[in-house]
Order: sequence, then structure tokens, then C-alpha cells
Amino acid sequence: MSQPPPETQAHAEFRQGLFYGLAAYGMWGFLPAYYKLTDTVPADIVVSHRIIWSVLFVGLFLYLRGRWKEVRDVFRQPKVLKGLTASAALIAVNWLVFVWAIEQERVLDVSLGYFINPLVSIVVGLVILHERLSLGQGIAVGIAALAVLVQAVLAGGLPWVSLILAFSFAGYGYVRKVTPVNATPGMLVETLLLLPLAIGYLLFSLSWGVDALYLDDMPILLALAGTGIITALPLVCFSAAARRLPLFMIGLMQYMAPSMHFLMAVYLWGEPLDQTKLLTFAMIWFALVIFTYDSWKRYRPAT
Repeated sequence: MSQPPPETQAHAEFRQGLFYGLAAYGMWGFLPAYYKLTDTVPADIVVSHRIIWSVLFVGLFLYLRGRWKEVRDVFRQPKVLKGLTASAALIAVNWLVFVWAIEQERVLDVSLGYFINPLVSIVVGLVILHERLSLGQGIAVGIAALAVLVQAVLAGGLPWVSLILAFSFAGYGYVRKVTPVNATPGMLVETLLLLPLAIGYLLFSLSWGVDALYLDDMPILLALAGTGIITALPLVCFSAAARRLPLFMIGLMQYMAPSMHFLMAVYLWGEPLDQTKLLTFAMIWFALVIFTYDSWKRYRPAT
């Protein structure tokens, strides 16, 4: 059988990448709805379970794919292991604040944090990598900073939940960018590094009389076990999409998840959207329009 022409192969790869990207960001978008299933469980217990079950499910996936050698190789590279230790700490903070915010019915703050995230990533590149800002990037970051200031002045305090989520995830993205390891093996090593802390915390909680295992509450236990799947599956889909799609397309897709968070917070859970919050979101959205247009302009000559 003859091979299809290169154009057909490229189109098929793009279509597959689009499917995987939509699946990844769609699942990330529904994460707050999933964690509503565990909102009776303290956030620290939920995150401990997420780490343990992620090790099991991500580890099983890599074992079935015959990729355990990649994991073993990481532990033979001190510099890579050091980078993953830093990224593990950042993602643990991100997970903890994310789950806590959902339990406290602050999904709008979660949404704002992930809308701000790409703009914070620009600041990280500016400060750490000494990258030069384009005019569009500079305007977008300036508007975002002004939006945070408006929120702080009019609402009487900084949107700290949004900022912690944005900075922890941007920092995580930077560390993973400069650490030479594939996405899924890297995730497994991160969770393996966090595993002793997670197990130790659950054991201490049990010794304090806290029901940290929920063995007598099967629906909750299954939901906690499912955190491993919802951690592994979007990551696998994202890795597949990143190999098949241009970075600009991935950049556009990243707005899917916070948009879904926003819609669910307002229309499904009825979180209050006062004028100050709406103004903050409007400014951030305007900044993202400028940022996206600037990225598109710089991407076009390369296509």
C-alpha cells in the first residue's frame, strides 16, 4: 500500500493534535467540578491522596508503555533531579491552593489566576532569562499589573489566591522548560519525590484521629483515587498535542480551562461577580487580546 502524500500526513497529525489538545484543556477545565466531589475532605488530605494515586496511575502508564528506563535515568542525573525537586515543590503549592480555593467556593479566583498565568510567564522570562519584551507584551503585562492593583484597592486586598496560582504555575513551567526531561516521566519523578511527604502526612493525620483514608466512605475514596487519573490523563493528552501542534495553537488553547472555570463559577455555582471583579477580569481579558495578537504577529513570519 502506498504512503499518503506528506500534506495528508501533516493534516492527520494536526487533526490528532487538535483532538488531544482539546481533550487536555477540556479535562483541566472540568477539574473544579471534579474536586467538588471531594469538597468535604480537607485540601491537604486531598492533595496527599492526589500525589499517591498519581504515582500509581502515571507509573502504571509508563510501565505499560515500556518507559521505565526514562524514570531510572532521571535518578542518575543530579542536575535533572534537582530541577524536578524544585518543580515538585511548586506544583504541590499550586495543587494545595487550587483544591483549597474550590472547597472555599472561590473558583473565580482560580479562573483569574490561570488567565493571569501566561502574562506572569512573560515576567518570569524577563526577570530570570533576561528576555526582551516586545511592545505588545509590555502593554499586556502593564494592563495586567494595573488590573491587580485595581482589585487590591477597590476590593481591599490583593487577589492572593489568583497570584499564588499564577506565579506557582508560571514558575513550574519555567523549571520544567529548563529541565531536560519528558513530560510524563518528569511528572512521575515529581510525585515520587513528594510521595514520602504525602504518606507521612496521612499517617500523622491517622495518629491524630483524622479519618484520612475514607475506607468506610466508598464514593469519597473512589473520587480520591480518581485524582490520579485526572492528573495523568490530561498530561498524556497535552504531551501528544504539544508534539503535533505549533506553540501558538497551544497558547490559544490554554485559555479554554480558565474560561470554563469562569463559566462554571458564575452560572453553575452562583459565585458573586461584583463590579470590581468584573472590571479586573475585563482588564485581564483585554491584556490577553493584546498578548495573543502580538504572539500571532510574531508567529506568522515563521509559518
